[in-house]
Amino acid sequence: MTTHFITAEIDLQETPTELQQVIEAELKKQGEPLRWAITSVDEAQAKGIVEAVVTVESSLVE
Repeated sequence: MTTHFITAEIDLQETPTELQQVIEAELKKQGEPLRWAITSVDEAQAKGIVEAVVTVESSLVE
């Protein structure tokens, strides 16, 4: 298992619950999220930048 630091751009949502679901779904595309934070918001474009640490299963044979 390895950890990776990633960033993702997400569209802002109407409610906090929807926003959390969108963020977690986007991060799971890259691995299993350990922790994440919204680090910047562009209100004009309704976008947010999320920084996260995810774990990825590494294969024994590469």
